[in-house]
Amino acid sequence: MAGRINDEDVKAVRDAVPIDAVVSEYLQLRGAGGGNLKGLCPFHDEKSPSFQVSPSKGLFHCFGCQEGGDTITFVMKVDHLSFSEAVERLAAQAGITLRYEEGGYNPAHQRGERIRLVEAHKLAAEWYAEQLAASPEAETGRVFLAERGFDQAAAVHFGVGYSPQGWDHLTRFLRGKGFSDKELILSGLSQEGRRGPIDRFRGRLMWPIRDIGGEVVGFGARKLYEADNGPKYLNTPETAIYKKSQVLYGIDLAKKEIAKASRAVVVEGYTDVMACHLAGVTTAIATCGTAFGGDHIKILRRLLMDNGSARVIFTFDGDAAGQKAALRAFEDDQKFAAETYIAIAPDGMDPCELRLAKGDEAVADLTEPRTPLFEFALRQIVARYDLDTPAGRAAALDEAAPVVARIKNSGAQHEVAVQLAGLLGILDTQFVVRRVAQLARWARERGGSGRGGGPDRQQGGPRQQYAAARPAATQARGPALNLRNPVFATERELLKLALQRPELVSPAFDAYGVDEFTAPPYAAVRQTILEAGGAEHGVGDPQEYLARVREAAPDDQVRAMVTELAVEAIMHRAVDEMYAGEVLVRVRRRAVERRIRDLNSTVARLGTGGDPAELAAAQNELWILQQYDQALRQRGAAAL
Repeated sequence: MAGRINDEDVKAVRDAVPIDAVVSEYLQLRGAGGGNLKGLCPFHDEKSPSFQVSPSKGLFHCFGCQEGGDTITFVMKVDHLSFSEAVERLAAQAGITLRYEEGGYNPAHQRGERIRLVEAHKLAAEWYAEQLAASPEAETGRVFLAERGFDQAAAVHFGVGYSPQGWDHLTRFLRGKGFSDKELILSGLSQEGRRGPIDRFRGRLMWPIRDIGGEVVGFGARKLYEADNGPKYLNTPETAIYKKSQVLYGIDLAKKEIAKASRAVVVEGYTDVMACHLAGVTTAIATCGTAFGGDHIKILRRLLMDNGSARVIFTFDGDAAGQKAALRAFEDDQKFAAETYIAIAPDGMDPCELRLAKGDEAVADLTEPRTPLFEFALRQIVARYDLDTPAGRAAALDEAAPVVARIKNSGAQHEVAVQLAGLLGILDTQFVVRRVAQLARWARERGGSGRGGGPDRQQGGPRQQYAAARPAATQARGPALNLRNPVFATERELLKLALQRPELVSPAFDAYGVDEFTAPPYAAVRQTILEAGGAEHGVGDPQEYLARVREAAPDDQVRAMVTELAVEAIMHRAVDEMYAGEVLVRVRRRAVERRIRDLNSTVARLGTGGDPAELAAAQNELWILQQYDQALRQRGAAAL
């Protein structure tokens, strides 16, 4: 969204859509006295109604779980939408045209275009479904579904349809509904032919792909005929409403159960989602022609609410491609607060095949005997090495130890480190445990990536080495804020640059840790910028970036500090890259010097009878930081 919704329009939406009418779409309401209504809360399980709605005030409140708010808040929470998405949905219901501010957004064109594209997809989905249900030509599609255990009721539930083999059946249908050729091309439903637009999908079984709000934004099309020279699966191209990396098939059906159960099951295909849901695994979802990645994780995190007890279970095939997909998923494991697992069906069957062979119960049981994703990744790594030789065991340890170090639970991490020693045949178990603990500490200090072998194994020069060696900061430290302190003055100047001129300090600033800001208020602002996605996001749209930073502030005090730093003049006549580089270097050098002092004390202490391994590690860190400090002195910002 390029601009914020006009405040007057937000108020008009609140006033126009009665809260009891909206809530009634999700639960049954009955009189509670005093003009209020009550029902069973949709946000937690309860046997007697404690959820109340006040139509006169336009508010709801649950006396059980304490959730409450207005109509927009309710739609946001119940459908897991952003504020803008909720307002836009309610505005569409009320027939209100929204105005947008800040950023040159053209609502008459862009908002209207989205509505038209969504409407075209809705009509196309209905038309495809009608073809599957009634067209004689679609018998091939009906047989395909039946052979995989899906009857007409299942097809209707998931909206499955059929695209005829002719050149322009859908195109002519949508033209008859008033859509222009340009709109049909933009939607991805049609493509340019020799004599004008033709249907993109022909002679295929069609799965509508819906966003989290339930709107059809694209299609997945499965080949049915040998004469079709296209790929087995053909998806909608990238459009204004369809980004394959930002959609999950089945999320509209699964979202409430995912949020309720704090559990998601990720499968590989459309028929797998159907099989799971029909077998009772109603938290199943799938990607749409792309690998599971960061944007998909964002969708699930909105539903799982970063609950540490949440579970995400991947059911990749047992073949080489499935194993590769699982390892790719493991690369993003740290982006989840949830625990991640992998479940592989007997004989490598996918959920659809398993349901056909062994029934619904087998599919429901598939995700129970699951393996932690880190354990699966660990075994895949170790299997690549010759463990009969010392060199093979050492190489396997070098690659496997960082995997163990990424395990979130410290107790489980220690236990798996012991298991790794046994798996590798290394008799000195404590050596492996110490190695893993060291890597875990380095990973925490550089932001939790968990990769590589520590400072002595980092690639890319002293900047990355410093990031690995920097001590973790669990909370802001240092004395109270004193603007006469030159250290605090420099930190303040860097934060002003990051907020007002992010293009001058990006991307270097985003690699700075919270602990590099010794004044607690400044550390809090640094953390807030991090929570908002980093200063690099401000390069494209400074106003939207500042709004995001303010919204990310944990309290009004930090928000006020952000505002103050965003408007205060930068204390230099020429605010350019050279000045920004000087400030970046000053803040970094002071942080490095503090760490060097700490390490000198550690080396002195360990040198009088301490653990030799700890002494060696401290000396190694000290040497790296001394080299980095020298590079900063000599090369300035080029060494960052």
